[in-house]
Amino acid sequence: MKSLIHEETAIHYVVAGNKLPTLVFVHGADIDLTYWKAQLAYFADHYSVIALDLPGHGKSGREKPQWSVKTMGEEVATFIKSLALEQVILIGHSMGGDVNLVAATTYPDPIIGFIGIDNFKNAGQPLSPQYQQQSKEIIRHMQADFANTNEQYARMVLLTPQTPDAVVKRVVQDYRNAYQPMATAIIEEVFEDGYKLEQDLLPKLPCKLHLINVDYSPTDEGPLQQYVTAGYEVHHMAGTSHFPMIENPHELNRLLEETIITEIPIPHEDY
Repeated sequence: MKSLIHEETAIHYVVAGNKLPTLVFVHGADIDLTYWKAQLAYFADHYSVIALDLPGHGKSGREKPQWSVKTMGEEVATFIKSLALEQVILIGHSMGGDVNLVAATTYPDPIIGFIGIDNFKNAGQPLSPQYQQQSKEIIRHMQADFANTNEQYARMVLLTPQTPDAVVKRVVQDYRNAYQPMATAIIEEVFEDGYKLEQDLLPKLPCKLHLINVDYSPTDEGPLQQYVTAGYEVHHMAGTSHFPMIENPHELNRLLEETIITEIPIPHEDY
């Protein structure tokens, strides 16, 4: 376990393996790098594998005057640059997809691949008026009763009736114990302005967008066709909730490996 200090905020991370390319795993909101444990173990023999705790999550620092997806993405870009990482394939779950989108467009030079896990399902689309009202209610309740509201959000939106009890327990515990100032600010931003960031940055993505999305909720490909100018591919995964990396790591690892090997061009040195 290591830490990198940037602007007085410690970024906690773990490293495994030492071969190129470099897989950088970025978690979603209110969880941490430990959700990638099975992926780190699986890919370490053939790649350099790094997972980090975003600011305000896990063991990383909380010294921020304000919180946003954009600043988290800039932190990831700085992290990649500070460690001089090469041949980087960004792999982001949930909100981590938007974080990586900022990182890839801020510092595109070493980025050779971009994979999203259960995200960009309605890319660049604002919430409907009905859901806008519901989102305002969620934010209001979070400000009054954060732990219970965040738990209910996870249960109703991210988990399913078929989700194993152990996964439910882990996710619920993490959502209840999330750092409230960060979590409330981020979810409010995602609800209200997340689509604007995607509209702006998806056309600037320097490489093809690969998605591995779970079928508990559909992926609308219309916006992807509209905004993703570098091309995209959606790989469908069945039978889990929003957290396939811990619910069915074997299948997710298979799909990740297939995507990396068959669809992402890997530079090779000429000798």
